[in-house]
Order: sequence, then structure tokens, then C-alpha cells
Amino acid sequence: MTVEQNVLQQHSQKHQQTLLNQLREVTGTTDVQLLQQALQVSHGDLAEAVAFLTEKKAKVPQQDEATYYQTTQVGNDRYISVGSQADTNVIDLTGDDKDDLQRAIALSLEESSRAFRETGITDEEQAISRVLEASIAENKASLKRTHTEVWSDSPNPHDRKRMENCPVGLKNVGNTCWFSAVIQSLFNLLEFQRLVLHYSPPARVQDLPRNQKEHRNLPFMQELRNLFSLMVGSKRKYVDPSCAVEILKDAFKSSESQQQDVSEFTHKLLDWLEDAFQMKAEEDREGEKPKNPMVELFYGRFLAVGVLEGKKFENTEMFGQYPLQVNGFKDLHECLEAAMIEGEIESLHSSAENSARSGQEHWFTELPPVLTFELSRFEFNQALGRPEKIHSKLEFPSMLYMDRYMDRNREITRIKREEIRRLKEHLTLLQQRLERYLSYGSGPKRFPLADVLQYAMEFTSSKPVCTSPVGDIDTSAPPGGTTGQLLPALRQGLALALALTPAPSTQQRVPIHKPFTQSRLPPDLPMHPAPRHITEEELRVLEGCLHRWRSEVENDTRDLQGSISRIHRTIELMYSDKSMMQVPYRLHAVLVHEGQANAGHYWAYIYDPHQRCWMKYNDISVTKSSWEELVRDSFGGYRNASAYCLMYINDKKPFLIEEEFNKETGQMLSGLDKLPPDLKAYVKEDNGLFDKEMEEWNTLQTRKAQQEKLALAVATPTMTTFHDGDPEYMEQPSPTDYSRHLQEDTERAISKAAAEQQQEERSPEGLLTAAIKVEYTRLLRFSQEDTAPGSDYRLQHVIVYFIQNQAPKKILERTLLMQFADRNLGFNERCKSIMKVARAKLDLIKPEEINMEEYEMWHQDYRNFRETTIFLMIGLELFQKKSFVEALMYLIYSYQYNRELLVKGLYRGHDDELIGLYRRECLLKLNENAAGMFESGEEPEVSNGLSIMNELVVPCIPLLLVHDIEKDLLSVEDMRNRWCSYLGQEMEPNLQEKLTDFLPKLLDCSTEIKSFHDPPKLPTYSTLELVERYSRVMASLSRVPADGR
Repeated sequence: MTVEQNVLQQHSQKHQQTLLNQLREVTGTTDVQLLQQALQVSHGDLAEAVAFLTEKKAKVPQQDEATYYQTTQVGNDRYISVGSQADTNVIDLTGDDKDDLQRAIALSLEESSRAFRETGITDEEQAISRVLEASIAENKASLKRTHTEVWSDSPNPHDRKRMENCPVGLKNVGNTCWFSAVIQSLFNLLEFQRLVLHYSPPARVQDLPRNQKEHRNLPFMQELRNLFSLMVGSKRKYVDPSCAVEILKDAFKSSESQQQDVSEFTHKLLDWLEDAFQMKAEEDREGEKPKNPMVELFYGRFLAVGVLEGKKFENTEMFGQYPLQVNGFKDLHECLEAAMIEGEIESLHSSAENSARSGQEHWFTELPPVLTFELSRFEFNQALGRPEKIHSKLEFPSMLYMDRYMDRNREITRIKREEIRRLKEHLTLLQQRLERYLSYGSGPKRFPLADVLQYAMEFTSSKPVCTSPVGDIDTSAPPGGTTGQLLPALRQGLALALALTPAPSTQQRVPIHKPFTQSRLPPDLPMHPAPRHITEEELRVLEGCLHRWRSEVENDTRDLQGSISRIHRTIELMYSDKSMMQVPYRLHAVLVHEGQANAGHYWAYIYDPHQRCWMKYNDISVTKSSWEELVRDSFGGYRNASAYCLMYINDKKPFLIEEEFNKETGQMLSGLDKLPPDLKAYVKEDNGLFDKEMEEWNTLQTRKAQQEKLALAVATPTMTTFHDGDPEYMEQPSPTDYSRHLQEDTERAISKAAAEQQQEERSPEGLLTAAIKVEYTRLLRFSQEDTAPGSDYRLQHVIVYFIQNQAPKKILERTLLMQFADRNLGFNERCKSIMKVARAKLDLIKPEEINMEEYEMWHQDYRNFRETTIFLMIGLELFQKKSFVEALMYLIYSYQYNRELLVKGLYRGHDDELIGLYRRECLLKLNENAAGMFESGEEPEVSNGLSIMNELVVPCIPLLLVHDIEKDLLSVEDMRNRWCSYLGQEMEPNLQEKLTDFLPKLLDCSTEIKSFHDPPKLPTYSTLELVERYSRVMASLSRVPADGR
């Protein structure tokens, strides 16, 4: 499992490292010196190197009993003993009887050991530091990219403000999602959190650390304390962990960089913490054996009980992260059962001392409060010469009972395992018998036997229907039937025709075409298969047998299925008695990897016991989740995502996740109250800087608003206060815009009202009332009509939009009065008088009679609706012209704005499925085009393709993921699979580097919307222009499929 995929080297170094990794996977050899020697001897040929190492392994003498079962020996990666205890288990290969290669290995180990004694740094730690250094380098390099706006923080600090009581996220500072997942899982162990926050360095090393190891551990612990304190009390939505990563990078200066295993990083992180706490423990408990809280929290012990060539042995080992194989197992218990047994164990239970069998069992003697399982989901494909990820499904429970693996339950567990073994053998026999019923037959195609008998019954009950012109020759046909009458006549006719036909001479034989006799069906072929030559008695006996046999087969099948189900249930309940449910471990965190072996993204699901729900920690994004979502993303088999690390906690030790309480008041501590004084001051200082940033932003926005208002006032000095409040789409000076169309509708309503009024009722006020009624009736009819998508009456008049969305009556009345109060109405006296009356009525409306804020809100919604329509219209026009790059931003913003409208009501916006379809198709087209450019291998094309992906497609992926719409999720998966498919292909080294740099961004599963491009500038359209263009483009959609074909 690799840490990050953009850690690059020079081509020769990278190729050599790839060969080393492949050799390590194939041969299991972990000694770097030996691997390098094999490559040198074989001149880089992988097959020869494997043969060289295999021969050398064959020459190694058989190890004795104690060495063979020492689980911390070099090359045995099944169990990892974490901590300083592992240093004592080095195998000595420096005897006189060893060959030159073995002495070289011993010399290498001796040099490594001497370096460790002098500096306190192991080779493994230096490798980890190179990864961290590479991550920092990537972070700095990313700042120089041309598309930095995609990955930068939002300029608005209010977007980065923490919601009350919401957990704090961690910023990805250069492909460090793995770091975030691990740190968040540990931080949410409140006991671990307290240990880190209240850690104080030993007094004797504050001034002068003894070695380089202390130079690394102590600053790192301080930065980890700072990071944890910000995660506790920061006002920011997410914090930057760069300092914690930077301190590790500075501790190990190296010119090389290589990819490392994430679980190895977790292992070393706990190792560093153990070292830091060990120094403090030794100072606090002079003269006594110190207790290290990291060891107490994360490390346990197991007993290895084994037999080697007939000799029994037992030895105890420590473990931290417990590795489990995934391939070939369906659930966690199966993995554990396989991990606890190695080799042939029958001899463990026998007294035969001379048995040649060898094997061992492992029994936990002491489990840690925090039990971590490392799931091995990667294997090396020797045929392809590269690692591959195992995507198979592996289930794990939310509550895990470890009783069956404890040493104190050894005997009862062995009995139960033997019973399960016996049951599984019986189960196998039953399944084989059932298979004979369900797959019956001797050929390549097999069918359930019950179905075969059912088909036979249907065949026996079928009646023949003849299709031949000469009738059916079934002997069972009634003698007096029609068939019996026609047969002689037809036969006589045929015989006569043949007799009258002259025979051709032998010298000139001409082939005679006989259409009837040559192309007709056989005379006895029925319409469908059916028995013909069978008596009623035979048919009755056969049907009875088939019925009986089918019933017998169905009963046998049900009995077998019932027996199989009962055995499955018995196996499932084998450990369900209370005596085997005394060691409960509850699932605390699941660390997930999505992607392939060469690239991917990491995040974590962590259980919140106080809110009683699962939380998803995905870099800066922290959201509520569910067990169902965890199962979908963690079990495997879905979107290339699966768990690679499971963290369980002892359910009988609540202190692990319990909050801290004030000893005097009894109140639960929260926020800054949880922090010691030095960290409290640190967080307050950071919060003060963030408050200042928000104040400066607010001041800047206020100043901008005032400047815009002043500029508007200068630009329109003659406009009255009344007109400042008019909606811009209801009154504009241009004769070609919406106001001209509105004036014509208004004048038409006035004329119609005047024609309908009696002479004595034609006062200006009466005409205004009648005209408003006429106009409202017309618009109400429009709002109630069922129209095609292209004929959207909401675009023609704001009142239609208001009616369909049930705007308050006062809003409708004022809007209509505004329409009739327009100064640009016709210049005849009747219109002028009505305009004056309407304006007078507006002046008489008291402030308490209408909520002007609500009035402005409704008109702003309508402006947003028109803008959304323009975005959609232009986006669809560009899409149909195959201008996908230009179309994308219009479709993206139309979808976002439309969703905001639809939140308020069903008729506030357009069909979101339609916009979503074309947004999705546009991204797929861009992805396809970019992939084609990359496949060309030409430098300008490759750069253009990756630029399209980085600047357009990748920033839009969170928009497709955020709403969990199935079609959008599948589209993202299609795009990712297209690029992941290149991993197994041969390509130039520069293309491989570009792909390795790009894939982590594409596979980032964060749904956090990062800073985005500004929306395109929209042109101004009159109502008639907008309606006509929108109608045209919507009508064309019915003729052109979404894929543009």
C-alpha cells in the first residue's frame, strides 16, 4: 500500500527502485543489500535476479527451533513487533561456516546497527523521512503550478469558519491524505488525545538532547501537541498540519525519495511516540521499571505454540499492528482463524514425538486496549510484473468478540474448531449432493433436476398440431376424422400427376424442380414438440411417474437446503454462548483506500460515541455518515474502495473514549478548557489571527459595496428613489428590451378593459382596476397551462413565475401596480391618467402593509431564474456545437444556481435531471478528449489533455460526488477507470511520471468544493430574444441525443 504517488525520482533511480520492490514482493527478501547484489549480478534481469536469490536461500542452513519461530526475525513480515524490544531479535549470520554472501549480510546488519547506536536512526526511519520530505516538496511545487486556484483556500474566511461543535478537518498539504486519516483516527481516541496534549518533555533533555533521535522525537511531539490543540479549540473549519510533517522532513536530510507503505508509516509513528514517552517514563520512575503509555495502549502479547519436526515449543511475542491476509477470505473471523494457525497442527494434539509435521498456533495472552488490524489488500502479479490491489469483499463486524483467540480459552476453542471442521466436512458433502440436484446432466449445459422433470411433464401433456399439407399420420387419430378423408384423395392425386408426367430420356436428363416435394416440411412434423406414438395408458403411467419423481426431487432439495442452512447457523452460533463473549471490542475507526495499487486516496470513518453516529473524515471535509455508507466503501467490491486498516477498542475500558470532567465543578471539559496553559495560549493566538482575518475581509467587502453603490449613483444621477426600487427587468430605457414587451401587454390590457367598461364606469381608477383584472386573468391562464419545456411562460412575465410558486397576494398586487405605473407607457391621455393613478396607489401603500424585504427577495429569485436560464441556454448551445470546454462552466453554474432555486420550491427553477445530464455528458466528453490527447504521446497534446483534466474536470468531480446521485457516481467511476487503465500499460518514463502525479488528484474522494472559476459574464437579452432562443435550443434537444450524436 503506497503512501502517495507523485513522489518522483530520476528515471534510472526509479527503475532500479521498481525492480527492488518487485524482487522483494516475489522472493520475500527484505535485505536491501542482498537485493541490490542480485540486480548487479543479473545486470538488471528480473528473472535471473529471482533465480540468484532462490539459489542463495536454498544454501542457508536449517534454522533451529528457537530461531525458526522467532516472529520478529528478518524477512518474516507476518507479525510486527513494534518498539525497542524488536532490536534484540537480530539473527547472527557471521559464523565461520557461512559463505561470503552471508558474511556480507551480517556486515550490512552490523553497520546498520552501529549507525543506529550512533544516531538513534534506523534505515527504515530514513526511508519514511524521504516520503515525508517528498510530500513537503510536492506541496511547495504545487504552489508554482499554473492552476493553483483550483487547490487554494477560499479567499473568504467565513467559508473556512468552523461550525459550532463540528470536528476540525486537516488540510491536504501535498498528497498527505494518508497522514490525515491516521492522525484523525488517533486524535479521536480521547485517551490518546489526552496523553499527547499533556505530554511534557523530560527536563534533562530540554537543553541538550543526547542524540539525533531525540532531536527528532521531541520537536515532533511538540508539533503534534500544537496540531491536536488546534483540532480541539480552533475556530477554523480545518487546520494545516505542515509543521508536523515539516519537522520530520527537517530531521532527515536526504536527496532520495521513494514510495512507502502507509501501514509502515503508522507503525513508525507509534514507534516514535513510544520513544518520546519512554524518555519521559524513565525520568519519572527512576529505579523502577518504567511504564510506557504507548505500549500500554497499543501493544499486546501472544503465545506461539508450535511443533518443529516433532519437537514441541512455546514462546511469547509482542505485537502492535496485527497483519491479516484478505485474499480468499469472506470475513474478519476467517482471516483471524487463518492467521492464528500456521502449517499442519494435528501433531500439536498428539503425543507422537517423532512426527515429522511442523506447525504452530498463536494465542493472545494480553490484548491491547486499542487493537489494530492491518488488512493486506495488495499482492504482486508476477505475470504483469507489478503490484495489484485485491478488490474482493471482506466483511467485518461493528462488535468483535476475541474470546476464541485467547490463550485461556485454548482448550475449548480447539474443541469448537474441531467441531466446526467436522461440520464443514459434512457441509461440503451436503453441498456436493445438492449440486447434483441443481446442476443435473452429463453435458456442458446443466439444469436443475426438478426443472428437467417439469419440462418432461409439460412435454407429455402437449398435443401434436400438424403443419404438413398431407395431414398427420398419427395412428391414434380418429378413423372417421377429416384427416382420414383427405389422405386417400391427396395420395391418388399425386399418383395421377406422376403417371401423366413423361419420363425424360437417359441421353438428355433434365433436372426437374419439384417445389412441393422438395421444400415442404416432413409430413409428420408437428407445430411444437409433443409425444405422438404413445397410448393413453402409457401416457397416464408416465405422467404419474414424473409427478412422483418431481415431488421426491423437490423434497430432497428442500431437505438438503434445510440441512445446509442449519449447519451454517450452527457454525455461526458456535461462539455465541456467554462464556465466549467476555472480550468485546467495538469498531472505532476504519481507514479506507480508494484506487489501484499505484495510486489512490485515503480517508477515515470514525465512530462518535456521543452523537452515536459515524463520521467521515476526508481531509478538510468532516461530515456525518452511516454504517451503510461505511459498509459500501469499506467492505470492498464497490468503486475500487476498501478498508486497509481496522481499529477496534476494548468495550470494557470506557476511559479510551470518555470525556474529561472538571474535578471541582463536575462539568465536562470542552474546547479550550481541555488544553494545558501553554496550548491554550497557542490556540487563542491562532484564533485571534483568524478573527482579524475575518474582520479585514468584512471591512474590505463593506468598502467594495460602498464603492459600487457610489459608482451606481454617479452613473444614474437623474433616477428617482422610486425607480431605484424597480426590478431591472421591469423597466429599462431600451425600446428592444423587456420593458417594450411589457408596455405592449399593459396597453393591450387597458384597451380591452376600456372596451368592456360602460361609459359611466370609465374613470381612471375604474379603468386601472379593470385593466389589472384583465392582465391578471391572462397571466393566470398562462400559469395554469401545460406546455412543452421550450414554451416556458415564466420567462414571459414575472407574475406567471410568482403565481406558480404561490407568492403572497401583496407581492402580486404591488408588482402589477408597478407594471401600470411605468412612465414609458403610451402617450395618450388614457394611459397617462392610469399611470398617475397607479403611482398614487403605490404612494398610499403603508410600510406595514407589505414587507419590502420579502418583495425584493421574490424579485431577486426571479432575476436568478432568468440568469440560470441564460446559463443553461448558452451551455446547451455550446454543447451542441461540441464546444465542450466553453460549455462546461455554463452548465456547471446553471446546475448549481438551479439547485439553489429548487430548494425553495419545485417551480422555482428548471428540470435538474436535464441540466445534470448535460453537465455529466460534457465532463465525460472532456475526459474522453483529454484521454485521447494523453494516448497520443505527443508532448503538446499530453500537456493540453492534462491541463483540461486539472483545470476543468478534476475541480468538477466533487460537484458530482456531493449529492450521491447514482448516475453522477457512475460517471466519475468511468472517468477514473479510464485513467487507471493506463497503469498496466507500457509508456515513456515522462508519461509515467505525469500520470503518477495526476492520478491522486483524480482519485481524491473529497466532496469539499474548492475555490472555483468565476462564472462567465452573461450578455443581456430582451424577453422576446430570451424566449425565442430558449425555445429553439430546447426544441433541438428532442432531436439530438445527449451524447451529441
